[in-house]
Amino acid sequence: MAGMVIIGAGECGARAAMALREAGYKGAVTLLDAERHDPYERPPLSKQAMLDKSAAPKGIGGADRLAEAGIDFSRSRRAERIDRAAKSVLCDDGAVLPYERLLIATGARPRPWPGGAGDVAYLRTFDDAARIRAALGPGKRLVVIGGGFIGLELAASARALKADVTVIEAQPRLLSRAVPPEIAAVLEERHAAEGVEVLTDAQVESIGDDKVLLADGTGISADLVVIGIGAVPNVELAAEAGLALDNGIAVDATLATSDATILAAGDCCSFPLELYDGRRVRLESWRGAQELGALAARNMLGAGETAAIVPWFWSDQYDMTLQIAGLAEGAEHHVRRLAKNGALLTFHLAADGRLLAASGIGSGNAVAKDIRLSEMLIARRAAPDPDALADPDVNLKKLL
Repeated sequence: MAGMVIIGAGECGARAAMALREAGYKGAVTLLDAERHDPYERPPLSKQAMLDKSAAPKGIGGADRLAEAGIDFSRSRRAERIDRAAKSVLCDDGAVLPYERLLIATGARPRPWPGGAGDVAYLRTFDDAARIRAALGPGKRLVVIGGGFIGLELAASARALKADVTVIEAQPRLLSRAVPPEIAAVLEERHAAEGVEVLTDAQVESIGDDKVLLADGTGISADLVVIGIGAVPNVELAAEAGLALDNGIAVDATLATSDATILAAGDCCSFPLELYDGRRVRLESWRGAQELGALAARNMLGAGETAAIVPWFWSDQYDMTLQIAGLAEGAEHHVRRLAKNGALLTFHLAADGRLLAASGIGSGNAVAKDIRLSEMLIARRAAPDPDALADPDVNLKKLL
């Protein structure tokens, strides 16, 4: 009997499966994933899972919990093809799963290194993390290519394991597409203080089994090279099924694809975000995956709700936490605040004064409250006084 089928048991897919039951859906729910593990969270892979060799995946909803909810979960099962005419999914083991509604939550995979390389590693799965962790330790030499969130978190964890670390970034600074220069500078200084060699504006010529060669002739010895140059959405199933693509699987504001019976959510799709004037975005975000998974479940049941989230990202490195609320693209003005607790915040304003995004970095939870309040201001399309934003004596709550 046809029911709800979800392809992908990551944060988004697993959350959607549970949300269907929480919404009272009594029909069949099938959740399948190509990995051999129960659903687990990915953010710990560059942090806790890297620091503890005995660590198990941090579960989202184990097989027992899924079974208790009446969810048919299949690990190590790959969806091979979507038959839209028959409304069914063909699996690699020959099983055919009929669906009333289908959710594609296939996520993304690491962007591969463009060209020949030696034995490099990528970090996306728990098995990837286990392989990298086994290669780290005192005196081991790790080279990370890419100065983004994953690469920098991995560098911090490797230093905690007393490995020698070099981070190579092709852009003039770290996190050039994610945070303002002053926040990137704080992170770069901290990594340098922890003994990480950070090379910016550096071009990789070649990667061998034990060395990375830069375009200027510099050779960097390596026991392990990890590539962290972004992610590619997993759209192959959707493309073969003839669904529209646009920086991922193209969905509307309700997460419906070009086939009304098929939805997509999470890292694999792009959708128009009304809060940013309908700009199409693709979010690689832990909380975004949760929120979109829950929204997809409601809309599989006919709610017809539109995505109205404020994007939120975070990164832990050493004892520092970086948080970002909103999307800074298109900002015309930037306001800096040095909080009394030592946290640094930057507010990104549109030409009309509307707050588009806020970025902050500090020790522990130093920025959490201000970023949360900024998120509320962004959701309300507020245009706060720039002088008030800059003044650490002004509580952001008053600006609401």
